[in-house]
Amino acid sequence: MDATSGTWTPTVSVGEMADWIGSMRTAVLLTHVKPDGDALGSTLALARTINLTRRTTGAISAAECWYAAPMPEWAPVLIGSTKVRVIEPGQPVPAAFDPEAVVICDTGSWNQLDPFRTFIEERLERTAIIDHHLQGDAEIADHRLLDTTAAAAVQPVAAVCCRLLGLDSPARLPVEVATPLYVGLATDTGWFRHSNVDGRVMRLAADLLEAGVDHAGLMELIEQNDRPSRLRLMQRALASLELVPAKYAAGMSLTTEDFRQAGAAPGESGGFVDIPRTVPSIRVSVLLTEQTDGQGVFTKVSMRSKATGWDGREPVDVNAVCQTFGGGGHARASGARIRAPLAEAKRMVVEALP
Repeated sequence: MDATSGTWTPTVSVGEMADWIGSMRTAVLLTHVKPDGDALGSTLALARTINLTRRTTGAISAAECWYAAPMPEWAPVLIGSTKVRVIEPGQPVPAAFDPEAVVICDTGSWNQLDPFRTFIEERLERTAIIDHHLQGDAEIADHRLLDTTAAAAVQPVAAVCCRLLGLDSPARLPVEVATPLYVGLATDTGWFRHSNVDGRVMRLAADLLEAGVDHAGLMELIEQNDRPSRLRLMQRALASLELVPAKYAAGMSLTTEDFRQAGAAPGESGGFVDIPRTVPSIRVSVLLTEQTDGQGVFTKVSMRSKATGWDGREPVDVNAVCQTFGGGGHARASGARIRAPLAEAKRMVVEALP
């Protein structure tokens, strides 16, 4: 174990990560529970790249992806023929496949990997992380490729894919690799609207489009494919809207009953937290979602903040706020779980806001 392995810092370069992955005959790609576009995009792109280097397809794959449900509605289209296994709540992870490498993308936190924890703990010496978040649990992997300045995990993953395939530019990636990378980049930047968009984001997007990505098709698949239940759920979220003028904040709440009456799945609240930020005076937006697990009721917290306040105020670091509850993420977008009922969690969050 090297000197930096106990802290959340990078320990390998892009080239070293690619060489390490390339030396392994088989790999499982993991990501956080309830995978989003960046989680799916980074793992699928890397799995497809590994399989291209091994010239394997279909059931005989050198690399496969394991996901902890729920999955986005559009996930099957993006997954296509890539070998994946979806782990439902309470279901054990597959025991038949023991890979030489475990590569975790888009997270490095135990609390986001709970269904896979035992599987990972038995293979720590052959586990690697590729991530862009500000915090993580360093003991999960000595091999860590971290870029906390990146807007999405697919950015360092794209560099690893190019290295594995011997390419000098993402513009030369096979379209089946470029497409999930683009999904991760687009969704983690709000389709290039968020404050994390910079020159690197746009240059990678341009390269991936040159590789053959269908921007319009992906936009329609992901952003224009809602079920009516999502609109009903959105109506309930908006009806719960509360303003906190003293904190320049707005919050919305969704109960398990809201989901039941709307006929909505857990993943259908994605993006709701961004809606209140359309109001000029709102600097911070919060979505509180009531959920249950084996330990009982808890509240999921999603937070977003503007890069600059409407009145010139300093932006709120929501990562720091979420850290007080054991969560984290990014300065402008973060989340946490509070082991408390929704009403109590709401009070705690308001008190924690600067």
